[in-house]
Amino acid sequence: MGNAIGQILAFAVGIAISPIPIIGVILMLATPRARSNGPAFLLGWVGGLAAAGTAVLLISGGAGADTSGSTGWANVLKLILGIALLVLAARQWRSRPPRDGDGAEMPGWMDSVDHFTAGRSAALGVALAAINPKNLILVVGGAAAIAQTGASAGSQAVALIVFVGIATIGTATPVILYFALGERSKHILDDLKERMGRNNAAIMAVLCLIIGAKLIGDAISAFSA
Repeated sequence: MGNAIGQILAFAVGIAISPIPIIGVILMLATPRARSNGPAFLLGWVGGLAAAGTAVLLISGGAGADTSGSTGWANVLKLILGIALLVLAARQWRSRPPRDGDGAEMPGWMDSVDHFTAGRSAALGVALAAINPKNLILVVGGAAAIAQTGASAGSQAVALIVFVGIATIGTATPVILYFALGERSKHILDDLKERMGRNNAAIMAVLCLIIGAKLIGDAISAFSA
């Protein structure tokens, strides 16, 4: 199990510091329905990560994962995901706003969070966790890494729980601060939102580059062994 957990750390941290979901939940916490929409978004986020990760593990279960770590399908998947992440890194880097600009353009749904219900907030959490291409690549990579270890089903389940827990730290932190500090959290959350919004493209470009290079390197090493 320790090997499985070790394999997923980079993927989980990459998801945890993804700026858009963090900015989204901070915006929800500034609305009249903050006390219901913030936790609803968080529940949807956790459910989306867990569902996507479980689906990958179930599919991987019949793909011949073994304890040798040399499973062909997993190495091919690593190579594909690594290339996809490098492409995303290049796109994100090119989309950086100019230094003297107003910051990166944010998704249109952020303008309507004031009107979100708890159900819509939960649905958005699911979408950003498991449907958004950037996060989905990382979820698939993390779950595939767990499956490749050939650990028992129980150990894989525990590793997935750890993965989801680490990947949720970023979106959970604003919610925890909001309920723990109340109005005192506003300045902290506003500053976090501004910083992450301004550096969104650069953060994602670096993350995609590092994880993509690691995946490609692992795949090449396995093919050469």
